Amino acid sequence: MNYKLVLGIEYDGSAYCGWQRQIHCPSVQAELEKALSFVANQPIELFCAGRTDTGVHACEQIAHFETAVERSNRSWVLGANCRLPKDIRISWIHPSELDFHARFSAIARSYRYIIQNSAVPSALFHNKVSWEHRQLDDVIMHSAAQQLLGEHDFSAFRASGCQAHSPVRNIEFLNISRQGDLIYLDIKANAFLHHMVRNIAGSLMAIGQGQYSVDWLQDVLSSGDRRLAAKTASAAGLYFVQAFYPERFQLPQQERKPVLF
Repeated sequence: MNYKLVLGIEYDGSAYCGWQRQIHCPSVQAELEKALSFVANQPIELFCAGRTDTGVHACEQIAHFETAVERSNRSWVLGANCRLPKDIRISWIHPSELDFHARFSAIARSYRYIIQNSAVPSALFHNKVSWEHRQLDDVIMHSAAQQLLGEHDFSAFRASGCQAHSPVRNIEFLNISRQGDLIYLDIKANAFLHHMVRNIAGSLMAIGQGQYSVDWLQDVLSSGDRRLAAKTASAAGLYFVQAFYPERFQLPQQERKPVLF
């Protein structure tokens, strides 16, 4: 009999070429599958809620796998974590219905992007935040960001290699806030295009620097032309925060924002 198990995973993506398994470089998926396969004593294949890019982090990535092997939840978590590098941890594991899918069952996802806005970059957090030495106006950035709320064609903020069938996405929430030298971009949508959050962050930073007016962002969105938007922001500041699922799956997730720095 096969079982479906769901995992909550936290990782620092600095040392990895993203979530997805790659032949030429280490990936988060490969490390997890290797550790879980050791516990199961047979190959395990994982499917995740949102594949993160090189250098991107996760506070609670969601993944699932199927297996006929019976282990306690504690054995799966402790056994796999003992085999994982210190920058990847399984926070919890939970049995679910067979129709659950980490990607296709998700109804929304949220990310946080962190910008250190200071004259000198941090030595301690150099791979945890994006850095901008020019002063950013977070109030203007927040005002501009509200133009992106709702359902739109986000082709102007889509990477050229994006494989999504449709560029239409629905942004439910987009907030810019500041705490000292740190500016936080928090965003929630039904789904995201490749580099969508980083491309939005780059354009909002350009507005915050005074390079463009608030209304410029609406013009870029309407154009559908990636060439009109600003450059893609650094991967270091991006965190996959959470995926959201129908209540019937009863996953042990926490409503939270990542507490960082």
